[in-house]
Amino acid sequence: MYENVSKFEEELAEFTSSKYAIATDCCTHAIEICLRIQKPVSIKSTAYTYLSVPMTFKKLNLKFELTDEDWIGEYNLHGSNIWDSARLLKPKMYRKNQLQCISFGNGKPIDNKRGGAILCDSKEFYDKAKRMSFDGRDLSFQPWIKQKEFQIGYHYNMPIEHAIKLSELLKKYRQDGNFEPKKVEYPDCRNIVFTE
Repeated sequence: MYENVSKFEEELAEFTSSKYAIATDCCTHAIEICLRIQKPVSIKSTAYTYLSVPMTFKKLNLKFELTDEDWIGEYNLHGSNIWDSARLLKPKMYRKNQLQCISFGNGKPIDNKRGGAILCDSKEFYDKAKRMSFDGRDLSFQPWIKQKEFQIGYHYNMPIEHAIKLSELLKKYRQDGNFEPKKVEYPDCRNIVFTE
């Protein structure tokens, strides 16, 4: 049933030279999954990003500091091996032993309006993140009700129809060959007040 998602994950991993890719419903949830699994003590991150990133830090009660760091394509969540690579997608972009979170949202290198992925080289991380993105499900159980024990998970998986479309878009993107990231202006998230 999820063969199309697996096919897209394999195509994305091959394109980026990562061992694995975990398809998600959006890049923010990809970052959240990485943070939940890695459990960093604190994060330093650029203040010039989309507001969902510092919101995720707040949501997870994570100690964080926003900085003046300038970036193009991707930036590191310092204090972790997690990267927000939402504005970057190119061949052999994967960084060894890192977690790079990709976006297929509005204005991204491949614009599917929504979608994300995590690039990694650890089978252990892949298995845990894959299950976490699928409500804690082990996809070898079909139907899911046959599974009796679940790790805590979230409904962050990529819909099958998105994976099918993204496979087509990735093929076209490869053929076009324009992979250089562009500078994108974001507001300073230190000026945003978060309320409950």
